[in-house]
Amino acid sequence: MRLVKFYSHLNGYEQIIVHKPGMWKEIEAVIQSVDAFACKTKVCKEQGPKLGQLLYDPGALNKQFKDLLVRRSWSESRTSYWVTDDHELIRRTINLSESEQKLEIIKAGKTPILSFNQTDFVRDRIEIEVQFGKYFSVAYDLFVKHMAFFVGDVMDVGVEIVPMKEMQREMSSGPPYYEGELYNLLRQGRSTPAVPLVIIGIAP
Repeated sequence: MRLVKFYSHLNGYEQIIVHKPGMWKEIEAVIQSVDAFACKTKVCKEQGPKLGQLLYDPGALNKQFKDLLVRRSWSESRTSYWVTDDHELIRRTINLSESEQKLEIIKAGKTPILSFNQTDFVRDRIEIEVQFGKYFSVAYDLFVKHMAFFVGDVMDVGVEIVPMKEMQREMSSGPPYYEGELYNLLRQGRSTPAVPLVIIGIAP
C-alpha cells in the first residue's frame, strides 16, 4: 500500500520527526508492506452497483497491519479509570491517578465504576489506530481513545490510519475515508481535540 496524504494536528507529525524520526519511517514501511490486493476477497452482497464485486476485506487488512506491527514490537495497551454519576466529581478526579480517583469517589459517598480504553498498537509513546470499520469509530478514536492515552501519560502522539476515498469506494458501505475525517477534524477548530495527532490516508 502507499501513504497518500497525512495531516498533522497540533504538530503531531513534527513531534515524531524531531524526537523519533525512525518511528515515522517504520510506520511508512509497515504501510508499504501491506498487500491490499491480497485482501480484495470479500464478495459484495449489498444491493446496488457493487453487488457481486470483489471488495477489500477490512478483517484481512487489519490482520496484515497487526502482524506487521506486532513483528516490530508494537503492543496492546490499556488505560483504566473510575467513573461515577456526579459530573462535578468526575471533573475533580479526571486528572488523578487510577487509585486516587477511586478513593476520592468513595470519600464523596459515591459508587466508583471501573472503566477502560484499549488500543492495539503502542510503542515508544506513539499510539496507532488502524480504522477500516464503521466511520463513527474514528470519532471515538480521535476524541476519546487517543485523548485517554494522552491524559493517562501513555503516549505523546496518536496516529490514525484510514483509507482514502479511492479505496473506500471499493469497500462495503460504512468505512471511514481520509477526506471526510479530515473535514470532521478541521471543523472542530485548531485546538480540538487537545492531543497531538497524525491522520494518514492510505490506498493500494
